[in-house]
Amino acid sequence: MTQRQEEHAIPLSGTDRSLKFHNIVNPDPRKLTPEQIQFYNSKGYVKPFAIYDQAQVAANREYFDFLLAGIKKQNDGRDSYAICSYHTQCRGIYDIITNPLILDHVEELIGPNVVCWGTHFFCKMPHDPKAVSWHQDASFWPFDQSRTVTVWLAIDDADMENACMHVIPGTHTLGPLQWEKPKDPGVLDQEISNVDQYGKPVPFELKAGTMSMHADMIVHGSAPNSSDRRRCGLTIRYIPAEVRSTADWNKFGVICRGRDASGHWANLPRPDGEDLTPKPWQKEIKAG
Repeated sequence: MTQRQEEHAIPLSGTDRSLKFHNIVNPDPRKLTPEQIQFYNSKGYVKPFAIYDQAQVAANREYFDFLLAGIKKQNDGRDSYAICSYHTQCRGIYDIITNPLILDHVEELIGPNVVCWGTHFFCKMPHDPKAVSWHQDASFWPFDQSRTVTVWLAIDDADMENACMHVIPGTHTLGPLQWEKPKDPGVLDQEISNVDQYGKPVPFELKAGTMSMHADMIVHGSAPNSSDRRRCGLTIRYIPAEVRSTADWNKFGVICRGRDASGHWANLPRPDGEDLTPKPWQKEIKAG
C-alpha cells in the first residue's frame, strides 16, 4: 500500500470483506488488448465497446419503455430507478446479461467462470433533480472480495448534457474511502468526503448500444439531469465464481459462462416471461 493509500483508506477491522482492487492478470487476451487491460488496472475502467446495432438499440429502448410502463402501471410508488435485479424475473434482461459479446469482454477481466449477481437500470428522466453522489460500489456489497466488474450499457445516448456518469481514474487502488451522508437528496445514501482531492473526473459519454466496464472500487457518480432528454443505462454486475457472498446474495446469481464447481451460486434459470412483481430483497441490493 502506498503512502497515498494509507492516508485515505478506512480500517476494516471486524469485517470479513476485503475491499481492495485485484490486478487483472491475463497473459492471452482475445477481445481486449494488453494495453486495455493495463489501462483497466491503472485507471479502473475501459471503454467504449460497441455491442448492439441500431435496430437492436431501438429494441432495447422499446423493451425498457415496456418495463417502465409496467412498473408505473402498478401505481405502488416505484419510479424509473426501481428496475433493480429483475434479471431473475424478466426474460429480456436475462438475455442481455447472457449476451455472448458482452461476456467476451467481461471474461477478459474476471476469467472464464462468470456470474451475474445483479442488474439495475439507472434512468434519469428529463429534468430529474436527483444526483448519484460520489461513491464506491463495493462498500455497499457483501462479498469477501471486491472483484465485481460493472458493465454500463447505454440504453440512451449518455453525454454531458443529460448527466452521464463520471469516474475519478485511479481511485480504485486507494482502498475504501471516507464517506458521509449526502447533504442533498439523491439516489444513494453515501457520498465520498472531500472528493476533489482525488483527481479530475472523466465523463463516460456513450452512444446507445455501447458499453463501458469499471472496477467496483472506483469513485464515480453523476449529476442531476437538467436537459430535456432521458438518460438510461443498464448496469450489469459480474463477478468470478470463486468469490463468496457474506450475506445471501449468491441466491440471485446466474452462471453466464463457465461453471461454479462449489455450487455457491444459485444459477437461476431463464425466466419464463416478464414478471415485474416487487420483491423485498430488491430493495436490499439497489445501492450502487
